[in-house]
Amino acid sequence: MTTNPGAWRDPDTGEIYLLYRASGFDSELRVCFGLAKSTDGIHFERVGEGPVVSPSADGFDAGCIEDPRIVKIGDWFFITYACRPFPPGEYWLPVTQRKYRPPSFPNDFPWFLRENATTTGLLLTKDFKSFIRAGRMTSATNDDRDVVLFPEKVGGKYMMLHRPMNWVGAHYGTFHPGIWLAMSDDLLEWGASRLLAKAELAWEGGKIGTNTPPIKTARGWLTLYHALGLDGRYRVGALLLDTHDPTRVIGRSHQPLLEPEEPYELEGYYNGCVFPCGKVLIEDTLYVYYGAADRCVGLATCRLDELLEDLVSSPSANSASLTKASATLGI
Repeated sequence: MTTNPGAWRDPDTGEIYLLYRASGFDSELRVCFGLAKSTDGIHFERVGEGPVVSPSADGFDAGCIEDPRIVKIGDWFFITYACRPFPPGEYWLPVTQRKYRPPSFPNDFPWFLRENATTTGLLLTKDFKSFIRAGRMTSATNDDRDVVLFPEKVGGKYMMLHRPMNWVGAHYGTFHPGIWLAMSDDLLEWGASRLLAKAELAWEGGKIGTNTPPIKTARGWLTLYHALGLDGRYRVGALLLDTHDPTRVIGRSHQPLLEPEEPYELEGYYNGCVFPCGKVLIEDTLYVYYGAADRCVGLATCRLDELLEDLVSSPSANSASLTKASATLGI
């Protein structure tokens, strides 16, 4: 399976890199990253015959690495990724039918280990050939994923959006997992987070989380986010954040921009799921690369100016959507 790709476009050559989540069909399901390149954003060729990054031999990300999000700051690419200490196994099957199960722990051990929960790591590279594991970005005792970095400092601070699963309840101001914003001086030590957005629209239903790193536009920081609907399907919308104060949401999709409709989105290893991890801008068009039902990679596009205008319009004026262009992109 190939799914949930991060994306980056070289401003000098126009070449587009996709770092995608990939796995075979072994019972453990060890997930790694493959790399593909394109000159037109539509037709991609794989780089090499194997993974460019694999789970570590014995560490917090030894089980699987998933859902890469890419930003470039200076000469370095910073790639956030979700990971588990043990392989997930065939997660689309009922537990009793899986051939592999993560190891058991004593009941006194943290729930995080007992449930093989997800954390977030950080990779560094300059060339997509050699990678540095810079460490864990989120707490070892919190299921915290959907982490994206801003591609530049704002107010002298690095910015991170994330989705801590157990920050719910009256104390946190949300009864479903939401999107939080944190700041840092060094990318590894993050200060107190604040709640940025929670499920509040009819199409969102329950938990929401950021999908793609923000890009700076004339109207503000644009990012895509997903929502798990009451029907169990993943849909995608957009948030527009203030350029100088990203804690301010100044625009939001009142209807989903992208939702599962095609057979390859409705049937797979996670039925009814569209999940982008990367987007790039080619001239005035936004190219959004997304995983479809955890089994293939799709592409959807829209005019950037139309989307931005839609985000700051009244709900009754909303008309923007992402047009699906391809099911697999050749990878």
